[in-house]
Amino acid sequence: MGAEVRAEVTAEIRDAMRDRVGLGWRPELAAGILASLDSIDVIELIADNLFDSPERARALRMLSSQTTVVLHGVGLGMASTLPVDLKRLGKMARLVEFLKPESWSEHLAFVRAGEIEIGHLAAPPRTRSTVEATAENIDTGRKMVGTAPKMENIATLIDPPVSDLDESEWLKRSVEASGAEMLLDLHNLYANALNFGLNPSDFLLRLPLEKVRQVHISGGQFIGDPVSRRLLDDHLHDPPDPVFDLLEELAAVCPNPLTVILERDGSYPPMGLLLAQLELARQALQKGRARERSEVGTVSGVAVC
Repeated sequence: MGAEVRAEVTAEIRDAMRDRVGLGWRPELAAGILASLDSIDVIELIADNLFDSPERARALRMLSSQTTVVLHGVGLGMASTLPVDLKRLGKMARLVEFLKPESWSEHLAFVRAGEIEIGHLAAPPRTRSTVEATAENIDTGRKMVGTAPKMENIATLIDPPVSDLDESEWLKRSVEASGAEMLLDLHNLYANALNFGLNPSDFLLRLPLEKVRQVHISGGQFIGDPVSRRLLDDHLHDPPDPVFDLLEELAAVCPNPLTVILERDGSYPPMGLLLAQLELARQALQKGRARERSEVGTVSGVAVC
């Protein structure tokens, strides 16, 4: 193997092993994103916004030639006892073929029952039957698209009725049964922990962290009265400090390189503030990896490079 080829292979391996931070593409942020590509490792595109818009898809294919892009779906409803909508899944498959993203993802949620669209991501009953059905839907996605989606945990304001598994156990079983990797939304985890009286750090450590490859960070707001208030994940606010703390904890224990995406869906701040939040994410990852090396060195009794 020639020196130039070896250098290229080494660079590819190094890139595959490093943590990265990125931003969700929104038309309102387009100018700022395009002017800041040197500070953004990855761009996440919302797939559903492109399914029936070939003009947008063609424009973003040019972006995919300039930087790394990943696709994120919001409407397939994979975590359902109903079979996944094959028409929608076909659109995802065609978009993946057209844009050639690094990966695609979806939510562990349901969004419809029969002909009724409920208009938001809902947590299914956490039961063994929904674990099995989710695994079947993910397998259908794998066959139609060519790769399995990374699956994201969702925020919920109510515990799904008739559940006989807690959220961490349901997530673990769903990921194991499907063989899919996980997109871990840390604000969703934080919101569910606060809303249902859990310790966020303990909750994190009960998840299948060896399956986590991608991460979402975002912000929300408290709703309701002081006694019954809930943290709503609305993507309209800055990620709170505990989310960056959870990212550091994740980096300290997760063995995989992580791709962290900052989500913002409105009330957009100046691009400089969003880039500063990406830098906070980088710092959290670095601190966590440093903790990981320190803890390994302490256990083994040898220095860890």
